[in-house]
Amino acid sequence: MVASFGRRTRGYPRSHGRTGPWDGLDRDTLGIVGTICAVAGFFTLGIVLGPAALACGWLSMGRSWNPKSSVPALVAVVLGAIDTLLALLWLGGV
Repeated sequence: MVASFGRRTRGYPRSHGRTGPWDGLDRDTLGIVGTICAVAGFFTLGIVLGPAALACGWLSMGRSWNPKSSVPALVAVVLGAIDTLLALLWLGGV
């Protein structure tokens, strides 16, 4: 089959017909990224990486508190909150 103007021989690589559904991949990736940010925040830039981990975990959970969601999302939210609290205490001089 020859491709002509505006037509392709292959579909979009992430379409459902080629590789299957991609429903859970983006949420799982956000949970893992949030967990990495939370762990790295304990060592450097906790005031930046803590809230980033908290946001990634929250978005990975589907923007609602759902403890039955993926484990990395829950870890990202909890560690991100602890990391942010510790960074604020450190900035406050306690």
